[in-house]
Amino acid sequence: MTVAAPPASVDLSVLPPYVLALKERVAYLPEAQVERVLRAFLLGAEAHAGQERKSGEPYITHPVAVAGILAELRLDAETIIAAILHDTLEDTELTRGALAAEFGEVVAELVDGVTKLDKMRFGSRQEADAESFRKMLLAMARDLRVILIKLADRLHNMRTLGAKDAPSRRRIARETLEIYAPIAQRLGMNKIKAELQDLGFRALYPDRYRVISERIRAALGNRREAMGKIETALTTRLATDHLTSRVVGRIKSPWSIYSKMRGEHKSFTQLMDVYGFRVVVDNAMSCYMALGAVHALYKPVDKRFKDFIAIPKANGYQSLHTVLLGPFGAPIEVQIRTAEMDSVAESGVAAHWAYKTDSGPANSAQARAREWLSSLADSSANTASSSEFIENVKIDLFPDEVYLFTPRGDILSLPRNATALDFAYAVHTDVGDHAVAARVDKKLLPLRTRLESGQLVEIITAPSAVPNPAWLEVVVTGKARTAIRQYLKHLQHEDAVDFGHRMLDRALDAQGSSLDGIPAAVLDRFLEASKFKRLEELLSDIALGNRMPDMVASQLLASRGKRRGATAQVSPHVHEKIRITGAERGVLSFANCCHPLPGDQIVGYLSSGKGIVVHREECPNVVELRRSPERCVAIEWDRDVEGDYRAELRIEVINRPGVLATVAAAIAAADSNIENVEYVERDAAAATLLFAMEVKNRKHLADVIRRVRRTGVVSGAYRYPL
Repeated sequence: MTVAAPPASVDLSVLPPYVLALKERVAYLPEAQVERVLRAFLLGAEAHAGQERKSGEPYITHPVAVAGILAELRLDAETIIAAILHDTLEDTELTRGALAAEFGEVVAELVDGVTKLDKMRFGSRQEADAESFRKMLLAMARDLRVILIKLADRLHNMRTLGAKDAPSRRRIARETLEIYAPIAQRLGMNKIKAELQDLGFRALYPDRYRVISERIRAALGNRREAMGKIETALTTRLATDHLTSRVVGRIKSPWSIYSKMRGEHKSFTQLMDVYGFRVVVDNAMSCYMALGAVHALYKPVDKRFKDFIAIPKANGYQSLHTVLLGPFGAPIEVQIRTAEMDSVAESGVAAHWAYKTDSGPANSAQARAREWLSSLADSSANTASSSEFIENVKIDLFPDEVYLFTPRGDILSLPRNATALDFAYAVHTDVGDHAVAARVDKKLLPLRTRLESGQLVEIITAPSAVPNPAWLEVVVTGKARTAIRQYLKHLQHEDAVDFGHRMLDRALDAQGSSLDGIPAAVLDRFLEASKFKRLEELLSDIALGNRMPDMVASQLLASRGKRRGATAQVSPHVHEKIRITGAERGVLSFANCCHPLPGDQIVGYLSSGKGIVVHREECPNVVELRRSPERCVAIEWDRDVEGDYRAELRIEVINRPGVLATVAAAIAAADSNIENVEYVERDAAAATLLFAMEVKNRKHLADVIRRVRRTGVVSGAYRYPL
């Protein structure tokens, strides 16, 4: 099928009514641009000819409806055209080149940004969705209009979701609530966000939606008179103070009620027993004057005032929020903002798209959105897995934020429960990587400290400080998590290369050779045959247990033309063991069955994908492991080993009050940290306790045991397992 180019001019008599309606909606565009929009329809209609939606309607009605939603936001012609053609690359034979030739590279780029990756192969549906979503976000970073088209596309799909089968409805609704509605909120598009949430709620929980909607209607009917009286009182008071204003009542949506009932554990009556109003005035100064007027009319509730004009939300939202004690015994929530702020609150990044706003760039939704999308692009570049990337995005879409000050007076917004370490990474990745502590409101606190709005935070760094795996348990932001993982992966790769080098050298040494003795040409051929780009990849693969060092050594020597046999010179160093420090990240792990400590005789076992698992030589499982001698690695502790290692003590005690505290105090006095305690056996006279603790080595454990035995309440203390 070849799709013909549309005619230069469009005959309006042949256009269906829904396209004529779109023509009226885009009347704000210049006449030449309206003509381009209509030509885009003709091209899209021909490309989608014969295709139908689940409802039986011609498929082209969907992209035209999407364009109509965007026209309501008064977006530019390229966005409207791209919306009409947004499914052509995926579902028709129209090519990207043909699109670019007819409507320009900008339109082609926008359409490509929202095109799913159905032609690529993925391991699962979830992975395909994740990769498609990742591509869309990166396209958003290049041009914000991509997400505007995608949100409009999702909104129309949600409006017509009834034609889908039940499992599809639930899947699409859940995705909408988890991803698309939060993105709309993050971009400040509250009107679209609210409709996506309610449509998603109705599709996912139809019975709950119906019950709450009916109760909202009943409650509003009962309080209409009270709402009218409060609105009149507010309007009169503002007029008395010579403030030009518009006062409108606000009604909570079913999803808002449901999510607050579930999240804040409040009843429907508690949530509905609040009157909400929005006051729109001329300028920012009038907002503060209006605040004074409403506070003079009704008494404000202490600690319920928020100034989002001086400190806007991360999505650019600005408004004054206050709660008043009303005349009917119920609180009154009032939002005060300018018409400009109201427009940004409803439409976010789409507000006033076609012309400049009066607000400065620091407060504009567009500037803040681009800053967020830029950080997402950086996160994507450092995250290999699409699923992991989506999880990071979900973290960054938390609706609740805390606002914090840097020592220079800059404001940073972070998700609720963010820590000082999150703040460090928000300032700069290098600051996070070398952070050691934080000064919060001039008080020195650890990096794990959770921050609260309004705090002044200063990060203290040290050149020697580096991220460690425990930091992943401390942070909540996607940026911090990605940066820490990236650093740890780099360290793990370096350690794996070093350890793999030692293992391969030892294997070659055992056969009378060395890695330096393998000619470069032989090594290159082996790497190419094994599909490795560099020697480091082979060495890392050996350290992670995916290839046996002895086998690789034999293959390299065979490729060189020297096979192991009678002529091979066996090295006098063949019985030397590889020394470990315990700090080889990502390469070593310590067996939970025997908990080896520095000072123990140990043996290593190569486990595929995990690297070397270290066991004590007397561990019962070693007998079974030695049945695979090619996977056993001769290792020993290095002379200088630092760090804490897990050990377990089985302690038999006289069962009397205070015995647990006595034993715990003895362990603490020996400078050991207790991780866990559990009762193994217990009766009236005696009890057996199992302590999990951290010690530095075998000698440190012996010191702990001696101190425990001296307490006078212990009849036996033994390392577990023996």
